[in-house]
Amino acid sequence: MTELTPEDLEFLRRPLHGFLTVAGAEPRPVWFEATTGGTIELFTEPDSPKVKRVRRDPLASLVVAAPVGERERWVSVTGRVSLEPDGAHDLAKRLASRYWDLGDPARAADLEGILAVDQLRLVIHPEKVRRYAY
Repeated sequence: MTELTPEDLEFLRRPLHGFLTVAGAEPRPVWFEATTGGTIELFTEPDSPKVKRVRRDPLASLVVAAPVGERERWVSVTGRVSLEPDGAHDLAKRLASRYWDLGDPARAADLEGILAVDQLRLVIHPEKVRRYAY
């Protein structure tokens, strides 16, 4: 299967951490957004190690699992990654409000720190989608 289902999108729109794997690196927990167009988007600094690796090999995977206490469920997305220079700050704002309480001054300051530096959007274009629900 190469597309995210409506059930996948509903699951992926929750404030869950995904584990991103790019060539030559160990999985890293990340914030992400599943778009209505069926892509997965993340943001990162342009000089981050993941960007350097994606430039060499533009393939990545993201695995998202339900938290402990819920029935077992996961979605895995693998595909080509594009690096987009626009929209990263808007994405960071949306994700920060999803994952953090921005009424907390410390978290609001953390977001300002993210927005104070250049960011890129990493867009995973699904080529393979796998899922499991128990």
